[in-house]
Parts: sequence; C-alpha cells; structure tokens
Amino acid sequence: MEKRNVFDVLEERGFIEQVTHEEELRELFDKESVTFYIGFDPTADSLHVGHFIQMIVMAHMQRAGHRPIALLGGGTTMVGDPSGRTDMRKMLTQEEINDNAEKFKVQFEKLIDFSDDKAIMDNNASWLLDLNYVNFLREIGVHFSVNRMLTADCYKSRLEKGLTFIEFNYMLMQAYDFLELYKRYNCKLQMGGDDQWSNIIAGVDLIRRVEGTSAYGMTFTLLTTSEGQKMGKTQSGAVWLDPEKTNPFDFYQYWRNIDDADVEKCLALLTFLPMEEVRRLGSLPGNEINEAKKILAYEITGLVHGKEEAEKAQKAAEALFGGGGDMDLVPSTEIEKSKLESGINIIDLLVETELVTSKGEGRRLINQGGLALNDEKIETIDHVVNMADIEDNSAMLRKGKKTYHRVTIK
Repeated sequence: MEKRNVFDVLEERGFIEQVTHEEELRELFDKESVTFYIGFDPTADSLHVGHFIQMIVMAHMQRAGHRPIALLGGGTTMVGDPSGRTDMRKMLTQEEINDNAEKFKVQFEKLIDFSDDKAIMDNNASWLLDLNYVNFLREIGVHFSVNRMLTADCYKSRLEKGLTFIEFNYMLMQAYDFLELYKRYNCKLQMGGDDQWSNIIAGVDLIRRVEGTSAYGMTFTLLTTSEGQKMGKTQSGAVWLDPEKTNPFDFYQYWRNIDDADVEKCLALLTFLPMEEVRRLGSLPGNEINEAKKILAYEITGLVHGKEEAEKAQKAAEALFGGGGDMDLVPSTEIEKSKLESGINIIDLLVETELVTSKGEGRRLINQGGLALNDEKIETIDHVVNMADIEDNSAMLRKGKKTYHRVTIK
C-alpha cells in the first residue's frame, strides 16, 4: 500500500486552516524528513486541551517520518503574546517560567518520542535572553515594516485598548525563533494554531530575506464547538492535561458530555482512530451517539493519562450513570469522622473537597441552585452536613448536572 503524504492525512482529518506554499510543501513531505516546530509559551504550570490538538499534529507528523521540535518559550513568555488577547498577559518571573516548562516536558513525552534525535525539545530563552538589543534591531528589526505589522490580526484587537511596546516586539521574537531553528536544525516549517498566522508568516518572510531560502508555514484549526466557542473551558476553568489540576475522571466526563454536533470533529482531531471509524461513529443516530462519546472520552483520556486511568474513569462513570461499576473509582475526599459528628458547614465541605476554589464560589453555586447532596438540592449556604447524611460510609455531592464527588469517612 502506498504511503500517504502527511499533508493529505492532516487535511482529511480537518486540521489544516492556512498554508503558505501548499504544492511545495506537499512535495517536500514526499522528498525528505522535514524538521518542523511548534512553540509553547509556558504561561501556566500545565498544558490544556487547546494545546492537545497541537501535540496530536506533532504525533501525526512524527509517525509520517518527520521531526518535531517542541519549542518552549522561556524567552517569549517574558514578553507575552498579544494574539487573541484584549488585555496584556500577566508577567511571570524567569523561575516561574522555567518551572512551568519542566512540567510541559512530561506531558509532551506522552505522545512524542524524543529518543535518538527523533524529536527535539529546546527553549528560546537560550538565544533570546542574551540578545544585544541594538544588534537585534540592526540585523532583524530592519526587515520589519511597522505599517504591515499593524494590519496583523494579533495586534488589531489590542490597538483600541493600547498596545504596549513590549508586546509589539513579540512578532519579531517569534520570527527570530524560526530563523534560529532554521540555522540550528534546518527547521523548514513552523506550525501553530490559526491565531498564530501573522507571526508565522513573519518568520517565513524573515528566513527568505536573511537566508535567501524557502521556509513554510501552516496553521491548523482552533479547537472550537459547533457554535464557535473555544473548547476546553468549564465552570471551574480550563480542562488541564495535568491530573493534579483536572483529575482523569473529570477529564473523561468533559469529553463524554460534549454536544452531539462536536463528536465527529473531536474524534478526527483528537484521536488516532481511522477516519472510516470516525465517520461511522459521528453519524450514529439519536441516542446511539452516546456510544461514540464514550469511545471519544476513553480514547482521549487514554492518550493523556494512560489506558489504566481511562478504564478507571470509564468504570466510575458507569457506576454513577449506569447503575454498575465501582463507586470507589469516583473522585472522593476523606473527611474526619469527628467533623461530621459535630457537623460541617456545606461551604467548608465544598472547599475541603476542592469542588470550589473559594467560599465565595461556593456561596454563588448554592444561591444559583447548582449543588445537591445525595440528590437533594441544597437550599441554603448555612446547611450543615453531619452523620445523618452518610450512608454506607459515604455521601455524594453533585455540582451542576454532571460533576460528582464522594465524601467518605476517614
């Protein structure tokens, strides 16, 4: 069977949004192992599901024989990317950035093979932080038109509220990254989300001007719902890849509960199931689509957290919603018996179980009618939980319609 060009694979699965030189790039994929990069600014201590689509692209590319560079933005994060923002990003210290970058590495290795130079991980701090500013302006800044930069989408939304000069430098720094990776590793392709298009073509243009050679850019679709909303957000914030920030059960449940209209798209973009199977699952009628959602949730959870955690999450969901399975697999918190014997305020219990991040959030949840204990709606923020609420050594809290948490006795 003839080996497929990875361009066709990415196109068929719905990844590709924009590309600089489509025919040339197709030919390049056929002719050689292409070194490409995707940048990840470590602005938080975990990647989230928005990054996951980029990791999947890297894995598809590597499986087709190409070499990924995961570029950690230790230098660019010191400035902050204005793309998709109407406000300026929070400034992090170098120590915070380095700590975040180390956590990213662990998550990348779930999908990407870094052994024997099959993939590279680098950090742009190593060349950006010690740049001589005047030399940088003379050698790099001279190639950039301010008029053109101001027409870029990544700056337009910031112009109304005020674009700072530090953010204005971001495009130059990202373009310089591409040039540096081209020189170091013969990296010929930069990939990223579609919000990075302006920054990517700036790098392609810079390599052409400085090196006199061709480089390429490709963007892929952002992970959005059928209504155009960004996926990966819940009431309690982002859906993280770190199990300490979003536990595997909640991660599984997020995908299990997506809209019917988004199932086929997510199966294509976020799993490695063959497209024939993706289309079959995506076209299941009526309630049968729930079987497709279970497969989607299991597949993605397995990729991020491993098959064992995916099976546990699946069994926990069955215990809660299917009347079978093992209730011990449902996320839980042990509470000291003495606290329950004397009674614990419902708000304090919510904070202790980490179902809410603050007492204020707990009060809002109850006042909006979003909390139940053992399937009974909690009506007041003064409610006290005690031993009378415990049956078979546990009680069940439900936040909203779909977030469950067991309280057990220590």
